[in-house]
Amino acid sequence: MSSTTSRVSKAAALAHVRALIAGTSKQFPNGSLTFGNVAYTEASLIGLLQSLVDAIVAGDAARSSARDALRAERETETKVGPVVRAYKRFLIATFGNATQTLAEFGLEPPKAPKPRTAQGNAAAAAKGRATRKARGTVGKRKKLAVKGDVTGVVVTPVTHAGVSSPSAAEPTSGAPAASSAPR
Repeated sequence: MSSTTSRVSKAAALAHVRALIAGTSKQFPNGSLTFGNVAYTEASLIGLLQSLVDAIVAGDAARSSARDALRAERETETKVGPVVRAYKRFLIATFGNATQTLAEFGLEPPKAPKPRTAQGNAAAAAKGRATRKARGTVGKRKKLAVKGDVTGVVVTPVTHAGVSSPSAAEPTSGAPAASSAPR
């Protein structure tokens, strides 16, 4: 016998207790049994085991009912939530700072934002500069001044097709002609 115990599922425990009831009814129809200095008749032992079966079944039903109720609550919240939020926004927009009227709906007027201090403004500006520097963002004029610098690639300017000479159009070596058109 192993020293490790495994967890028995509720269904297996329920089947086991029902088998105990059936076996007790069959093997000890009129007997009296003693466990831990307590004497049990066949009827009292079956009644005790049946109470465990009833408790397991009731627990499963309660869990299933609670699970169904929570699922229904989530579905209802999903449907009604956006309407409630929109209605609250409507009420606040309609009644503004009318504290008494909003209180009738269980709402409070929105709080006015606190004015920023000079120290807060300086901190925000420093944080903005640091962010722009970290991201490498620049303004419109500086973007126009940035030019790409490509090295290692020979770029041949495209000239008008009518101006080229016939000797320039044909390659002089046996190698295929390189295309200068963008791909």
